[in-house]
Amino acid sequence: MYDVSSLADGIISGRRLGKGDDLGLLLEAPLDSLCESADRIRKALCGDKFDLCSIINGKSGHCPENCRFCAQSAHNHTDIKEYPFLDEEAIVSECRHNAEKGVHRFSIVTAGRTLSDGDFEKAAAAYARMHREFPQIKLCASHGLLTSGQFARLKECGVTTYHCNIETSRRNFPNICTTHTFDDKLECIGRAKASGLNVCSGGIIGMGEMWEDRLDMALTLAELGIRSVPINALRPIKGTPLEALTPLTKEDILRTAAIFRFILPDAFVRFAAGRNTLPLSGKEAFLSGMNAAITGDMLTTSGNGISEDVDMLGKMGYEV
Repeated sequence: MYDVSSLADGIISGRRLGKGDDLGLLLEAPLDSLCESADRIRKALCGDKFDLCSIINGKSGHCPENCRFCAQSAHNHTDIKEYPFLDEEAIVSECRHNAEKGVHRFSIVTAGRTLSDGDFEKAAAAYARMHREFPQIKLCASHGLLTSGQFARLKECGVTTYHCNIETSRRNFPNICTTHTFDDKLECIGRAKASGLNVCSGGIIGMGEMWEDRLDMALTLAELGIRSVPINALRPIKGTPLEALTPLTKEDILRTAAIFRFILPDAFVRFAAGRNTLPLSGKEAFLSGMNAAITGDMLTTSGNGISEDVDMLGKMGYEV
């Protein structure tokens, strides 16, 4: 039986893991060895470039979908602030702030199955303006299950990447949401890619899933050819069905990060929600295979400061 260091050598040389491989080694290997090997894969195949993105919650609450983790679902009973689609000036101002701070990507994110026609037009106008005024920042979008025509329109407005998380494994998805399906997600990703957009897709860990679900999620993303993979560590929110779950340990998060690097060796593995629950703003995760992050505030939870992130990552030797 080979060790994780030998497996890392194979991946650096071109081997890729698939659903037919025995991945038990990734679950059983000593954590320090696994993380060191994952970081070696990252350095060999991705270099020291680090990708920082930021998001703005374009509208809040009243989502008809019943995702069990979400504070914005109308099926859940949280005390988040609710508001309609933001004024264009507020969105553009936030983009300006992020561009000046050195963020690489900026996205409007909205909860809901899709956007109404009116809200879609507001989003398109905001993207077109940001593309004109801040050409140095890449624009991403996250608006649910859009149509091919809507994806084409977003591309015309300057959007380069569409975000659509698969959330978890196919097996576990019905335990998390029943108002849309895993196949709905895959079809949406297919439409976005067919429209010429890059796709950002990942999921949430710590929702009661098994390790096999995390492995399967990573393998599915690899099969889809996803190059930007956000990993969210669930922060249980009062009023959601998952409020009583115990937050993941640091060790679980780091093992997940390393496993995703082994399975998605040349992707941007992006630490999203939950990073500020770890010491030093998740610094250890960026030595365990992760090479991207969401910075600034999250949708309904506090995130990490942009300036602090840029400073930390620069001191670690990353090119930010």
